[in-house]
Amino acid sequence: MKIIIVGASGTMGKHLTSAFEKEHEIIKAGSKSGDIQVDITSTNSIENMYKQAGAFDALISTAGPTYVGPWKSLTDKEFRKGVEGKMMGQINLVLIGQHYINPKGSFTLISGALTYEPQLNFANASAANGAVEGFVRAAAIELENGIRINAVSPTVIESSPQYFPFFPGDVPVSMRELEYGFRKSVFGANTGQIIKLY
Repeated sequence: MKIIIVGASGTMGKHLTSAFEKEHEIIKAGSKSGDIQVDITSTNSIENMYKQAGAFDALISTAGPTYVGPWKSLTDKEFRKGVEGKMMGQINLVLIGQHYINPKGSFTLISGALTYEPQLNFANASAANGAVEGFVRAAAIELENGIRINAVSPTVIESSPQYFPFFPGDVPVSMRELEYGFRKSVFGANTGQIIKLY
């Protein structure tokens, strides 16, 4: 299977690349490194990524910049970081990618527990996550050629201890749990699902 991993140089992306490349052809895409460089806030950049990659069987996104910071400093400009990054960036990966993906392929996006359990400083991520999850459910009933779409929704992950203080009381998701959430989406049969890892 030919799998594009967007965000391959990040904590989650590195782990998934390592886990899947033993059995599948992996194309690593990132904003500054990888086999293909892509800026998910640019539709032209996304289109160029797909043209370089060619036909593929699955896309995994672990990318999605958002604004993290105090509520009082949230402005339209700051809020758009999540709208243009985690929300529209991932939505455009699907809207454009549907024209390049092989029949019966799949898209797996990243959302998060902040959709349902907001934390201080993460209003932007909560809103972006909720939009991504709504998009996944809606896209699932309209994508053609047997193409599936799901989102994986973790809480804070064990390999990002710098975020632990922001998630008091949350049990970190292990990298193995994260990997198997993505395995369920990519290699399973479900579509329109939010795969919660908490």
